[in-house]
Amino acid sequence: MAKKILLITILIALIINVVACVTDTDNKDTSRDENNSNIAEKKNGKKDSEKNNTEIEYELTEEGIIKPEFAEMIIGEISNELIEAISIKDFETVSEFVHPVKGVRFTPYTYVSLDNDIVFNRVEIENFFADQNVYIWGIYDGIGDDISLTPSRYYEKFIYTEDFKNAEAIGYNEVLSMGNMIENQFEVYDNAIVVEYYFSGFNPDYAGMDWRSLRLVFQQYQNDWKLVGIIHNQWTI
Repeated sequence: MAKKILLITILIALIINVVACVTDTDNKDTSRDENNSNIAEKKNGKKDSEKNNTEIEYELTEEGIIKPEFAEMIIGEISNELIEAISIKDFETVSEFVHPVKGVRFTPYTYVSLDNDIVFNRVEIENFFADQNVYIWGIYDGIGDDISLTPSRYYEKFIYTEDFKNAEAIGYNEVLSMGNMIENQFEVYDNAIVVEYYFSGFNPDYAGMDWRSLRLVFQQYQNDWKLVGIIHNQWTI
């Protein structure tokens, strides 16, 4: 009798131990599944976020240019931050938007010249207003003299010549101003987004011939859109 009781006791103990092990394993598996699920969600969330920022689906015009409504969706927030920094001469912030490989090309009058336009890299943009060197930025319209200016003087004459942050109109891959110079921005800058800040004129006596615009040109670099060009535009002879 005593042996039977002992055997029953041992059997019960074994059953309890087995059940405990199975329960513990199930708990560990469940915990592991939850952890894996959380990790997967985080990864998927990151991918979704990256896709929202860099893979916005867009449509092209017949000329192969991103349509204005999609260009605004892609670059609107970035261009707003950039024009704000330009308006207050915060070129340290501007340098953060600059294309790390191509730099920024400065065009004083609409027509983009690969031969004559000056290109500054990120460091040169960051030190823009501290640079006292005189550069030849192109040729003055009408008189043909060299545009020989320090960066700070060029800013005054060929960048922020008006309060473009509060422009009368803003165009996204849409040409708002048109003079007698050839428009070649989309030929020079492939797959670009051009944001134009435009004033139609200031003095009624000039019948609109005193219009001004500033164009910021962006191209995609890895997962971002970077500044590659600053084009000043006005009536030319």
